[in-house]
Amino acid sequence: MGIFNRKKKDSIPIIQSDKYELVLRCSICTGEQVLCMQDRTDGSLKELMLIRSYKDLQEVCDANHIDAATVRKIY
Repeated sequence: MGIFNRKKKDSIPIIQSDKYELVLRCSICTGEQVLCMQDRTDGSLKELMLIRSYKDLQEVCDANHIDAATVRKIY
């Protein structure tokens, strides 16, 4: 929160598509979804942001020129 309780706009992460792949890490119990970058060489994950709605995912995919249907889910 900023001054006077104004919510700051979160920046949309931009990834290097040749080195990283966008994946959703999903919780089986709570249904929480976290957008992550998965390294194509070793498979390590780096968390980017919490996905609260489909709109959040669509904004990130539009900024990275990726179709939202191609983002894999990891449980």
